[in-house]
Amino acid sequence: MAFLQSAPEAATAVPIKLDPVSLILHASGPVFLVVWLLIFAALLVWVIAVLKVLQLARLTSQQARFEQESSHAHSPDQLFALAQRHPDAPGARVVLELSRRVGTSRLLDSIAKRAIVTETQRASSLMPTLSSIAAASPFIGLFGTVYGIMDAFLRIGQQKSASLPVVAPAIGEALIATAIGLFAAIPAVIAYNGLNKRIDDLLAALEAASEGWVEIASLPATAAARGVQESIPLALQRSSDRPTPVMPKG
Repeated sequence: MAFLQSAPEAATAVPIKLDPVSLILHASGPVFLVVWLLIFAALLVWVIAVLKVLQLARLTSQQARFEQESSHAHSPDQLFALAQRHPDAPGARVVLELSRRVGTSRLLDSIAKRAIVTETQRASSLMPTLSSIAAASPFIGLFGTVYGIMDAFLRIGQQKSASLPVVAPAIGEALIATAIGLFAAIPAVIAYNGLNKRIDDLLAALEAASEGWVEIASLPATAAARGVQESIPLALQRSSDRPTPVMPKG
C-alpha cells in the first residue's frame, strides 16, 4: 500500500537540475545572499578597474604634457602661468599650491609635499574598495561553502538517506559559492597590482619633478630680474653703465 502511494509521488516529482543557474536561483537563504553579494562584488571589480584605467591614463598624459612644457620655465611667473593653463595635471595643482604661498625653499618644499599627499589620495581613490574585495571575497565564498555543507548534513538527517538527490543541491550550492568568490577575488588582485604599479610610477615622477618646481618658485624677484637683465645685449648694458656727463656751470 505504501508502495502504491509513493509511486505517484515519484512519478510527479520534479527533476532536480544541477546547472549553475538553477543552483543560484534556487539556493537556500544564506547561500542565496552570499552568491548574489559575490556576483555584485565581481561586477564592481570590473567597473572600478575600467574607471581607474581611464583616470590614470588621463592623469599620466596630462602630467607628461605639463612636465614637458614646465622644463622651459625659468621664472616663477612663467611656471605659475603654465600651471594655470593645465589645471587638471597633478603637477600643475602642486605648482598652484606653491603660488599661493611666499617663503623659503624649505617652506615651499613642505607645501609641495602636502600637495603631493593630496594627489596621492586623489589617484588612490577606489583602490581600498578593490583591495577589500580581493581580500574578503574568498572568505565570503567559504562561508557559503560551509553553510551549504551543513545544509547537506541536515538533509541527510531529515531524509535518513545520503542519496545523490538529497545532498547534491546543497553541495552544488556550496561549490557555486566558492567558485563565485574566486571569480571576484582573482580579477580584483590582478587589477589592484596593475593599477597600484601605475599609481606608484605617477607619484614617483611627480615627486622627482616637484623639487625643480620648488627651486623655481623660491626664486626671489631680484633673481628673476637678473635673468631678464642677462638677456639684454652686452653693449646696451655697458652704455647704461656709463656715467652721465655733467655740464660745466657758466
